[in-house]
Amino acid sequence: MKPRISVLTLGVTDLERAVRFYRDGLGLATPGIIGKEFEHGAVAFFDLQAGLKLALWARDNLAWDTGLPASAPCPTGFSVGHNVTSKDEVDQVMAQVARAGGTIVKPAQDTFYGGYAGYFQDPDGNLWEAVWNPSILPAD
Repeated sequence: MKPRISVLTLGVTDLERAVRFYRDGLGLATPGIIGKEFEHGAVAFFDLQAGLKLALWARDNLAWDTGLPASAPCPTGFSVGHNVTSKDEVDQVMAQVARAGGTIVKPAQDTFYGGYAGYFQDPDGNLWEAVWNPSILPAD
């Protein structure tokens, strides 16, 4: 398989609340919720970087589309890494998340591999890591 990941979809329980968290709280750009005219179609897309989008979709709709039963979320089953350019930027992201209503799971601190990172959850429990890793610095 040639890696061509272009969309990360997070299941949410309240799409409007999730959009407010990511758009208003974290400042991610989105045209808002689209697809409301379709049953199971309401979704919000956010541009993360060239060729990569974040999608927010109701968990019930994701279950319907896959044919899998809806289940309780497992916060440690998956995390999204937000890689930044400095320790200070990690602290800034974590503070912004707290102001936006996210839950700080693990405050930012030095890591065992020589980096600096903290974990947070969005209002639906989706797990993110704000991380400065000197071995994998972002291009910008």
